[in-house]
Amino acid sequence: MKRVDVVYAAICKEETDEILMVQNENMIWTLPGGAVEQNETLEQALIREVYEETNLQVEMGTLIDVREKFFEDRNHHALLFTFKVKAYSGEIVVNFPDEIQQIKWMSFEEADQHMTYYLNGIASTLDFDGLYISQ
Repeated sequence: MKRVDVVYAAICKEETDEILMVQNENMIWTLPGGAVEQNETLEQALIREVYEETNLQVEMGTLIDVREKFFEDRNHHALLFTFKVKAYSGEIVVNFPDEIQQIKWMSFEEADQHMTYYLNGIASTLDFDGLYISQ
């Protein structure tokens, strides 16, 4: 199986308890993010993927979730890293309409309906502060 690392960005509006979600070409809602390219750090991938999908510039915050998944149909062994975003700027735009159908701010409750893999919900997951060091 091919090893694939994937990064996701939890971009939140603290004042309204909303999180930014993207709907991909398969009509699945998820956090902005994607695969880490060769010779790219997790941080570089996060910044690139968020910009490609949403047009936002972000500053990576803490690591809040790591999970492992096997995609038998693709022969992939994936490690999925979710990071909280410390700051973001720019205007939200769908840069690649072939990949991203929509971008939407959702309440945590609405986001949880789409992301059932965060067992205690995304709001609880945001409270975790993991350590990520790139050397």
